Amino acid sequence: MNKSIQILFLLLALSFVISAYSTKRSHNDESSGEYWDYVTVRPKAHMFYWLYETTHESGFKKRPLILWLQGGPGGSSTGFGNFQELGPLDVDLKPRDTTWLQTASLLFIDNPVGTGYSYVDDMKALTKNVAELSADLLTVMQGFVKKHPDFSEIPFYIFSESYGGKMTAAFSDVLYEAIQSGKIEMNFKGFAMGDSWISPVDSTNSWGPYLYATSNVDDAGLASIQAAGKKIESLVMEGKFQEATEAWDEAESVVESASGGINFYNILDWGSQDTFPMQEQSKILTFHPEAENYLDKLKLRHLKPLHNDALSTLMNGPIREKLKIIPKNVSWGGQSELVFEAMSEDFMKNVTSTVNKLINSTPLKVVVYEGQLDLICDTLGAEMWFKKLDIAESFKKAKRTLKSCKSHPVACYYQKIYENVHFYWILEAGHMVPSDNGYGALDMVNNIIG
Repeated sequence: MNKSIQILFLLLALSFVISAYSTKRSHNDESSGEYWDYVTVRPKAHMFYWLYETTHESGFKKRPLILWLQGGPGGSSTGFGNFQELGPLDVDLKPRDTTWLQTASLLFIDNPVGTGYSYVDDMKALTKNVAELSADLLTVMQGFVKKHPDFSEIPFYIFSESYGGKMTAAFSDVLYEAIQSGKIEMNFKGFAMGDSWISPVDSTNSWGPYLYATSNVDDAGLASIQAAGKKIESLVMEGKFQEATEAWDEAESVVESASGGINFYNILDWGSQDTFPMQEQSKILTFHPEAENYLDKLKLRHLKPLHNDALSTLMNGPIREKLKIIPKNVSWGGQSELVFEAMSEDFMKNVTSTVNKLINSTPLKVVVYEGQLDLICDTLGAEMWFKKLDIAESFKKAKRTLKSCKSHPVACYYQKIYENVHFYWILEAGHMVPSDNGYGALDMVNNIIG
């Protein structure tokens, strides 16, 4: 289909389908159940948010607010999280049966600055670590509650995915302290880290055993992957984080070679265009020698799935037209690769101690959830870093229960809860849990937020 015709079709579809949510409403129309705006968090740094009020029959004032943070870094919450995982419409603008909007209001923020519709006027304004991006997020939330004061009292949760989980742990610490010191008024109740990049060394060291146990590598492959993981661990121990990120790229190449091209996001999904399997990455690297730089290869592997052609066409076409406030010189995802590069030294750093602190010193619900088919942030790796928490021994004694859901009436996920800590093992799901097991994810959310 001609690209211009495709865009026209999407525009027409948008005018009909999206009317249930915000047809012909401006970003500051108080009568709308949908709002979007920019917050200038620092000079030359502008962050975009998009709020949907819940469709729950009790109304938004009586239901929680969920902030969704995407991974990458450089993945767009307003794009991928919204249209390909949990928002009211999918990328074809069809209603999603498993949208979280039916139980909570949803807030998507394109974070770090430079991601999605967020942008910087000067590349020096990009963040370099989770401390900087957490400060930006706090500024966004301060601007948000000032403009939408009702949400300062509504129960507030943060849910996340991948590197977004690392950002969530760091930001939860900053937000909780800001609330305690009176810098912001919010009813912060808890946060959830989904298939999250909390301890890069533990995750990488788990790849070999996980692939071996699932018949995806043999003894030789296991040995080569473990050796690559140990190299990364040594570099991290020496504080050589940039070199560790480069070695991580090498480890992924070892996994690709040993497994024949496994999909890092779902080990059973060998042919999905949306998740951009390793076989396709190899073709691109072959025809684009400029991608020999390790950061270029990492961006191809881990940003490309979050900026597929269908989503990019939607966000830079019909959605851009709908929003009407995106600057002419800004394209959705246009600075995302630069975001990844700017954060590359922080990429392999560990935030397990932050999670531990929040469990020990706050009343917040702390949730870990894992898709059983994910490789990049696999369950085995999450179990490894989780066992280093102070609560681990007590948590181990808690009862684990098997739960069903609408799509999986026999076995949907496992759940274990001890005090303020929850762990969910989501069956038949990879890295993108809300996409792979939508009813299971929705059921989990309801368990957490009540």
